Amino acid sequence: MARTGRPRAFDKDQALERALLLFWSRGYGETSVQDLVDALALERGSLYGAFGDKRQFYLAAVQLYWDTYERRLLTALEAGPVLPALREVLTHPARAQEYASDVGVPQGCMIGNTTAELVPHDAEARDLVARSHARFSQIVAEALRRAQATGEVTQAATPEAQAQLLLFTVQGFSLVSRTGLDTSAAIAAIDALIDALRA
Repeated sequence: MARTGRPRAFDKDQALERALLLFWSRGYGETSVQDLVDALALERGSLYGAFGDKRQFYLAAVQLYWDTYERRLLTALEAGPVLPALREVLTHPARAQEYASDVGVPQGCMIGNTTAELVPHDAEARDLVARSHARFSQIVAEALRRAQATGEVTQAATPEAQAQLLLFTVQGFSLVSRTGLDTSAAIAAIDALIDALRA
Protein backbone atom coordinates (compact mmCIF):
# COMPACT_ATOMS: atom_id res chain seq x y z
CA MET A 1 0.00 0.00 0.00
CA ALA A 2 1.39 3.40 -0.98
CA ARG A 3 2.26 5.76 1.85
CA THR A 4 0.47 9.05 1.90
CA GLY A 5 2.22 12.27 2.78
CA ARG A 6 1.98 13.63 6.28
CA PRO A 7 -0.99 16.01 6.46
CA ARG A 8 -0.17 19.64 7.11
CA ALA A 9 -0.80 20.70 10.69
CA PHE A 10 -1.95 24.15 9.62
CA ASP A 11 -4.57 25.79 7.44
CA LYS A 12 -2.82 26.93 4.26
CA ASP A 13 -5.49 29.52 3.42
CA GLN A 14 -5.31 31.08 6.88
CA ALA A 15 -1.52 31.11 6.73
CA LEU A 16 -1.64 32.91 3.38
CA GLU A 17 -4.11 35.47 4.71
CA ARG A 18 -1.85 36.17 7.68
CA ALA A 19 1.21 36.41 5.45
CA LEU A 20 -0.70 38.85 3.25
CA LEU A 21 -1.22 41.18 6.20
CA LEU A 22 2.45 40.95 7.16
CA PHE A 23 3.71 41.62 3.63
CA TRP A 24 1.14 44.42 3.21
CA SER A 25 2.27 46.18 6.37
CA ARG A 26 6.05 45.76 5.93
CA GLY A 27 6.63 45.28 2.22
CA TYR A 28 8.47 42.50 0.45
CA GLY A 29 11.99 43.62 1.20
CA GLU A 30 11.42 44.32 4.89
CA THR A 31 9.71 40.97 5.57
CA SER A 32 12.19 38.19 6.24
CA VAL A 33 11.54 34.47 6.14
CA GLN A 34 12.06 34.48 9.91
CA ASP A 35 9.33 37.14 10.23
CA LEU A 36 6.98 34.82 8.36
CA VAL A 37 7.99 31.82 10.46
CA ASP A 38 7.34 33.79 13.65
CA ALA A 39 4.06 35.38 12.53
CA LEU A 40 2.63 32.14 11.17
CA ALA A 41 4.08 29.91 13.92
CA LEU A 42 5.40 27.53 11.27
CA GLU A 43 8.61 25.64 10.79
CA ARG A 44 10.66 26.80 7.83
CA GLY A 45 10.29 23.40 6.20
CA SER A 46 6.49 23.61 6.39
CA LEU A 47 6.51 27.11 4.96
CA TYR A 48 8.77 26.17 2.04
CA GLY A 49 6.84 22.97 1.42
CA ALA A 50 3.51 24.78 1.25
CA PHE A 51 4.46 28.01 -0.51
CA GLY A 52 7.94 27.72 -1.98
CA ASP A 53 10.44 30.51 -1.39
CA LYS A 54 9.67 33.99 -0.05
CA ARG A 55 9.12 35.46 -3.50
CA GLN A 56 6.59 32.78 -4.46
CA PHE A 57 4.87 33.24 -1.11
CA TYR A 58 4.70 37.00 -1.68
CA LEU A 59 3.27 36.67 -5.18
CA ALA A 60 0.63 34.25 -3.87
CA ALA A 61 -0.25 36.84 -1.22
CA VAL A 62 -0.51 39.59 -3.85
CA GLN A 63 -2.79 37.38 -5.94
CA LEU A 64 -4.98 36.79 -2.89
CA TYR A 65 -5.03 40.54 -2.26
CA TRP A 66 -6.16 41.21 -5.83
CA ASP A 67 -8.78 38.42 -5.84
CA THR A 68 -10.28 39.85 -2.63
CA TYR A 69 -10.11 43.41 -3.97
CA GLU A 70 -11.77 42.43 -7.26
CA ARG A 71 -14.68 40.72 -5.48
CA ARG A 72 -15.12 43.78 -3.28
CA LEU A 73 -14.96 46.10 -6.31
CA LEU A 74 -17.55 44.10 -8.27
CA THR A 75 -19.90 43.89 -5.28
CA ALA A 76 -19.59 47.62 -4.59
CA LEU A 77 -20.25 48.66 -8.18
CA GLU A 78 -23.27 46.38 -8.57
CA ALA A 79 -24.97 47.57 -5.38
CA GLY A 80 -26.39 50.90 -6.53
CA PRO A 81 -25.20 54.33 -7.69
CA VAL A 82 -21.65 54.13 -9.04
CA LEU A 83 -20.07 57.32 -7.67
CA PRO A 84 -20.62 56.57 -3.95
CA ALA A 85 -19.29 53.06 -4.55
CA LEU A 86 -16.21 54.41 -6.32
CA ARG A 87 -15.61 56.86 -3.49
CA GLU A 88 -15.66 53.97 -1.02
CA VAL A 89 -13.19 51.99 -3.13
CA LEU A 90 -10.85 54.94 -3.63
CA THR A 91 -10.72 55.90 0.05
CA HIS A 92 -9.68 52.36 1.03
CA PRO A 93 -5.89 53.08 0.99
CA ALA A 94 -6.47 56.32 2.93
CA ARG A 95 -8.21 54.35 5.71
CA ALA A 96 -5.53 51.69 6.16
CA GLN A 97 -5.58 52.06 9.96
CA GLU A 98 -8.98 50.37 9.93
CA TYR A 99 -7.33 47.18 8.68
CA ALA A 100 -4.58 47.05 11.29
CA SER A 101 -3.83 43.70 12.87
CA ASP A 102 -1.32 42.38 15.35
CA VAL A 103 1.22 42.06 12.52
CA GLY A 104 0.99 45.71 11.50
CA VAL A 105 -0.91 48.43 9.68
CA PRO A 106 -1.38 47.99 5.91
CA GLN A 107 0.48 50.49 3.73
CA GLY A 108 -1.39 51.72 0.66
CA CYS A 109 -2.46 49.36 -2.13
CA MET A 110 -0.53 46.11 -2.30
CA ILE A 111 -0.62 46.17 -6.11
CA GLY A 112 0.99 49.61 -6.05
CA ASN A 113 3.55 48.47 -3.49
CA THR A 114 4.45 45.53 -5.69
CA THR A 115 4.87 47.89 -8.64
CA ALA A 116 7.36 49.94 -6.66
CA GLU A 117 9.30 47.03 -5.15
CA LEU A 118 9.30 44.14 -7.62
CA VAL A 119 8.05 45.18 -11.05
CA PRO A 120 11.25 46.89 -12.25
CA HIS A 121 13.17 43.60 -12.06
CA ASP A 122 10.58 40.79 -11.85
CA ALA A 123 8.65 39.75 -14.97
CA GLU A 124 6.17 37.56 -13.07
CA ALA A 125 5.31 40.41 -10.71
CA ARG A 126 4.99 42.75 -13.70
CA ASP A 127 2.51 40.40 -15.38
CA LEU A 128 0.46 40.05 -12.18
CA VAL A 129 0.29 43.84 -11.76
CA ALA A 130 -0.55 44.40 -15.45
CA ARG A 131 -3.42 41.90 -15.26
CA SER A 132 -4.73 43.57 -12.12
CA HIS A 133 -4.59 47.03 -13.70
CA ALA A 134 -6.34 45.82 -16.84
CA ARG A 135 -9.07 44.11 -14.85
CA PHE A 136 -9.60 47.19 -12.64
CA SER A 137 -9.95 49.39 -15.72
CA GLN A 138 -12.36 46.95 -17.37
CA ILE A 139 -14.61 46.62 -14.31
CA VAL A 140 -14.68 50.35 -13.60
CA ALA A 141 -15.22 51.31 -17.26
CA GLU A 142 -18.24 48.99 -17.46
CA ALA A 143 -19.71 50.58 -14.34
CA LEU A 144 -19.05 54.09 -15.63
CA ARG A 145 -20.66 53.23 -18.97
CA ARG A 146 -23.84 52.24 -17.11
CA ALA A 147 -23.63 55.39 -15.00
CA GLN A 148 -23.24 57.58 -18.08
CA ALA A 149 -26.33 55.93 -19.60
CA THR A 150 -28.40 56.75 -16.50
CA GLY A 151 -27.13 60.33 -16.30
CA GLU A 152 -25.15 59.85 -13.08
CA VAL A 153 -21.71 60.40 -14.63
CA THR A 154 -20.57 63.04 -17.10
CA GLN A 155 -20.04 62.09 -20.73
CA ALA A 156 -17.22 64.63 -21.12
CA ALA A 157 -14.78 61.69 -21.46
CA THR A 158 -15.12 58.05 -22.40
CA PRO A 159 -15.69 55.49 -19.63
CA GLU A 160 -12.32 53.98 -20.53
CA ALA A 161 -10.49 57.30 -20.02
CA GLN A 162 -12.35 57.91 -16.76
CA ALA A 163 -11.44 54.41 -15.55
CA GLN A 164 -7.77 55.05 -16.35
CA LEU A 165 -7.91 58.29 -14.36
CA LEU A 166 -9.30 56.38 -11.39
CA LEU A 167 -6.61 53.71 -11.75
CA PHE A 168 -3.90 56.37 -11.72
CA THR A 169 -5.48 57.90 -8.62
CA VAL A 170 -5.58 54.59 -6.74
CA GLN A 171 -1.97 53.79 -7.61
CA GLY A 172 -0.80 57.33 -6.89
CA PHE A 173 -2.30 57.19 -3.41
CA SER A 174 -0.52 53.91 -2.85
CA LEU A 175 2.87 55.48 -3.54
CA VAL A 176 2.17 58.67 -1.59
CA SER A 177 0.98 56.69 1.42
CA ARG A 178 4.41 55.05 1.70
CA THR A 179 5.79 58.39 2.92
CA GLY A 180 2.85 59.18 5.20
CA LEU A 181 -0.61 60.27 4.20
CA ASP A 182 -2.82 63.04 5.58
CA THR A 183 -6.10 61.13 5.57
CA SER A 184 -8.33 64.21 5.53
CA ALA A 185 -6.41 65.72 2.60
CA ALA A 186 -6.52 62.42 0.71
CA ILE A 187 -10.26 62.05 1.14
CA ALA A 188 -10.79 65.69 0.10
CA ALA A 189 -8.84 64.98 -3.11
CA ILE A 190 -10.94 61.90 -3.79
CA ASP A 191 -14.13 63.89 -3.23
CA ALA A 192 -12.90 66.47 -5.76
CA LEU A 193 -12.33 63.72 -8.31
CA ILE A 194 -15.75 62.17 -7.69
CA ASP A 195 -17.38 65.60 -8.09
CA ALA A 196 -15.57 66.04 -11.41
CA LEU A 197 -17.14 62.79 -12.67
CA ARG A 198 -20.63 63.84 -11.67
CA ALA A 199 -23.01 64.73 -14.50
